[in-house]
Amino acid sequence: MSSSEVSPTAATRSASARSASASAARNLTPLAKYKLVFLGDQSVGKTSIITRFMYDNFDKHYQATIGIDFLSKTMYLEDRTVRLQLWDTAGQERFRSLIPSYIRDSSVAVVVYDVSNRASFLNTSKWVDDVRGERGNDVIICLVGNKTDLGGEKRQVSTEEGEEKASKDGLLFVECSAKGGYNVKSLFRKLAMSLPGSVDNANGSSSSANGSRGTFVNNSNMVDIKLSASPANIEDAKSCGC
Repeated sequence: MSSSEVSPTAATRSASARSASASAARNLTPLAKYKLVFLGDQSVGKTSIITRFMYDNFDKHYQATIGIDFLSKTMYLEDRTVRLQLWDTAGQERFRSLIPSYIRDSSVAVVVYDVSNRASFLNTSKWVDDVRGERGNDVIICLVGNKTDLGGEKRQVSTEEGEEKASKDGLLFVECSAKGGYNVKSLFRKLAMSLPGSVDNANGSSSSANGSRGTFVNNSNMVDIKLSASPANIEDAKSCGC
């Protein structure tokens, strides 16, 4: 056989390889992207929660968010890979007019309050109303109590109050500490697992009677969230835990 000739076996292998490559290309599906918008009063810790999730870091010298910030991160779940687009909104009143347009096409709204600031908790009602006004029930809303690291003596909103409000309004509920890192990664994983198309969301589950949890109703699917409880205090929690 001359050097210019190709054996039948080699030709068959080459054709099979091309066929397999083409088949794999056809089977590739676009990465699912979901928009998560973070809402809440100024200084409740929205930016800190996102930064803890993105970089596993806490910086107590944050400046107030001006307008809207955007970050994204890919999460690898058991059944699929998703791209989370994180929209960090400013809590100041002067930026409120910008926010509805960002809520409008969101998959998840994360409404954050400071457990040491009762006013920020009471104001979550208007943030939830804003989300419902733009998205109705076609959105996952998670109520998040941040700054549990500040300790019980500074707490103005009990875990039970947060749970009761979430249950009444049909929200997920989680308490976390961006400063200490408690429940932040678990929060995002649970949110990702509850997004449309995931196995957990398709199967649904009933809510647990124990731990920090929450449920939301969407197309008759119930999603339960049960995370580890945050410690009551952290020794070095002497300044703002936002």
